[in-house]
Amino acid sequence: MGSPSRDKFFTMINAKLLVGLAVVLIAAGIIFTLLPHEAHEAVTFGLPLPHILHFVMGFVIIGMGFVCLFSSLKQGIFRVPIAPFKYLLKKPALVLILVLVIAGLATLHYGTTDVQSETEFDLMKAAAKDCTNPISPGQKCLASFVEMRGGRHASSNDPQKTAQEKIGLVGKYGEDDGFDATEYLSTWNYNNLPAHERSKFYQETKRADGSSLREYWIYAEDKEIEIAPGVFFPAWTYNGQVPAPTIRATEGDKIRIHFTNKGTKPHTMHFHGFHPSSMDGSMPEDFVYPGKSFTYEFDADPFGVHLFHCHSVPLKQHISKGLYGAYIVDPKNDIRPKAGQELVMVMNAFDTTLDGENEVYAVNTKAFYYAMNPIPVKKDELIRIYLINLVEFDPVNSFHLHATFFDEYRTGTKQEPNAYTDIVSFAQAERSILDVTFRYPGMYMFHAHVSEFTELGWMGFFEVTE
Repeated sequence: MGSPSRDKFFTMINAKLLVGLAVVLIAAGIIFTLLPHEAHEAVTFGLPLPHILHFVMGFVIIGMGFVCLFSSLKQGIFRVPIAPFKYLLKKPALVLILVLVIAGLATLHYGTTDVQSETEFDLMKAAAKDCTNPISPGQKCLASFVEMRGGRHASSNDPQKTAQEKIGLVGKYGEDDGFDATEYLSTWNYNNLPAHERSKFYQETKRADGSSLREYWIYAEDKEIEIAPGVFFPAWTYNGQVPAPTIRATEGDKIRIHFTNKGTKPHTMHFHGFHPSSMDGSMPEDFVYPGKSFTYEFDADPFGVHLFHCHSVPLKQHISKGLYGAYIVDPKNDIRPKAGQELVMVMNAFDTTLDGENEVYAVNTKAFYYAMNPIPVKKDELIRIYLINLVEFDPVNSFHLHATFFDEYRTGTKQEPNAYTDIVSFAQAERSILDVTFRYPGMYMFHAHVSEFTELGWMGFFEVTE
């Protein structure tokens, strides 16, 4: 037989273990109860248990913890005044019943919510069945949705109805900030400027072999630009605009760019195409620091639709802030159909909150601009689009044109089309030449086939006339 002191010692140890177990059970029960439904499934090894049962299990675990706690207190080894709990200690079943009542109330609350959700889903399925049944009258379809929404469609406080009725563009662009998105479409080599003004930024000299020396004066500068009506963005620009002025040459021409950095960060110009490594503009030794200049010189090759951008670091910041532009090289012997109109489209986006996610999407910078100002084209006229994706932070962008198809020349480096389609998808820096004609007059939408991009600004219209 053990001594009384030893028995008391083991009793105390057991009681303390019981308290520890009680604390673990109560904590585990609380955590389990508060977990989201997806986490519940992970904890229960993926068992398809109803959400209600998870709450019941959580409260039962908590109840077991309290039973262990009261049992340890009943042994009297802790100096805790248990007189107020004496009645409960004599009736542990009452504690369990109390916990189960609380669990039941929680189940009732959450169970009602789940049932309501299931009921709404069933009504939605019934409504969809009525509306897709070809022999079902339209009134029955409407009545089903009225029932599903509890008559909310008739309420003037229905936010969905209000949003649908007021859908459309809001606001207008302010004063001229030096960038005309309509003019940009068909502008390259500063052909939009008077001769005396143009010579400040572009000069062309014929060479003995018949090719041309094309010289450009380009500078980087910080500038605030308007990217949506009333929304301004602190951009880094080439020549004060985003995208940069388009550079266009013929295969075999010599390109010479006098670049000056008037900005506040180191910048470069990196071209997609053939050039010596000393002209690549990508390494730290290539960085052009504020107030400094550098001259890039290389042959225009290969033909196609290309791009240029700053390659300073962090690269994602220099691109997302606006340092990029289109670089077009025409084939020396062009056998493609002659285009009636040529358009440059640079798909871009802007991170206005500087959190690494874009809030505004566009083609040629200004959100919804071509919805407000549709692009005029002629019926049966061949339209050639030089399309480039320069969106940062999103891995894929796309271009979809309604009610017609187009020939796609991938990267423009072949003179035969690669595809005949109505949608193309690009990663950053991917590009294509698209040849399209419209059979019928009317208004035709083009947009990103990522719905979020469309609703945040990347959409417009072609207005086709006879």
